[in-house]
Amino acid sequence: MPSPRDRQARFATFAVYAVQGLSFATLLTQVAHLQDKHGLSTGALTALLLIVPVFAGVGSVAAGAFAARLGSRLLLRLAQPAVAVAVVLAGLAPSVTLLVPVLLLFGVAVGAVDAGMNMQGVAVERRYGRAVLNGFHCLWSVFSLAGALWVSAAGDGLPLEAVMAIPMVLAVAGSLYAGPRLYAPDEERAGTVERAAGTRFPWGPIIPLCLAMGFLYVGDAAVSNFSTVFMQDELSADARVIPLAYAAYQATTLLVRLAGDVVVRRYGPAAVVRLGGAIATLGFLGIVLAPGQPLAIVAFGLTGVGLSVVAPQSFSAAGRLDPSGTGVAIARVNLFNYVGFIVGSALVGGLADAAGMRVGFAAPLVLAAAIVVLARGFEPKAVTSPR
Repeated sequence: MPSPRDRQARFATFAVYAVQGLSFATLLTQVAHLQDKHGLSTGALTALLLIVPVFAGVGSVAAGAFAARLGSRLLLRLAQPAVAVAVVLAGLAPSVTLLVPVLLLFGVAVGAVDAGMNMQGVAVERRYGRAVLNGFHCLWSVFSLAGALWVSAAGDGLPLEAVMAIPMVLAVAGSLYAGPRLYAPDEERAGTVERAAGTRFPWGPIIPLCLAMGFLYVGDAAVSNFSTVFMQDELSADARVIPLAYAAYQATTLLVRLAGDVVVRRYGPAAVVRLGGAIATLGFLGIVLAPGQPLAIVAFGLTGVGLSVVAPQSFSAAGRLDPSGTGVAIARVNLFNYVGFIVGSALVGGLADAAGMRVGFAAPLVLAAAIVVLARGFEPKAVTSPR
């Protein structure tokens, strides 16, 4: 049975995930307005936005080293308010010259928080003794959706600076609430095996998890960046229908994560990831072959069903592979979040330019199928000694 302290830490971790979803969505949904404000071309905007995933990768790697020494609680207490500050500054930045360092700060801090919150989530899961990570990722999706709805509702009546700053008041409050209640380093590593001084965590056992995470985010980048283009250019959808493909993807992602922990407890993570990879493959196949708008929207929804289970189980398996609880494995797996997103944007966009958007979506189709093969790595034996 979890103790009152475990329940307190779990609620605090929920708050951290919620704040991260709200903060990320508040900035992401304002990209078009930032482009207009600074008069950026599409190419310049794309180059500018690459700052975020590149430096998020840097932040994730640094988070692993930081948390291994000082724990993820202090990491989150420093990095999560920095994310909120960066969102506010992005709205206030009067020029591209000042926007660049703000996006750099946002990227590093987002990467650190992504790694740190999953370290806390894995610690909660370890102490509860059952799957709980899908619930955390579900709340991230809920507050990401809330951030998008806030921007939609307030965007016409308030200036850009206010639209971006107001949610960050809630974000800072949530972060300040959560910080002291998260697991301290000794609690975070309770029940773990101490690693011998001077040894390093091996890469070998986590490679399947890293690859699956990267392949997941190739698919996510494809849907996030190109679903509206596909609906408009390939299927001639009108303005009301174009957003429905991405909406279907996000809606099914949220719905699956609501029940994900229960399914994982019953069937095991490898079976869930294997089925998720198969469903995502079917979804991307449906996109490539879709003869009309309704079937395409259904296919985009299927990709959300399949891909939504991969990230939580990647972090959970990484935690099991790190019996010393350092968080290094989680930080390494998290790095491939950004690698996959960068590669996915370039790969799908390049193929689409060369041979059409349907061919572009064939790349995540193949990689989603590869997740099925990688699924056995999601039920690894814990690493008890370095290699």
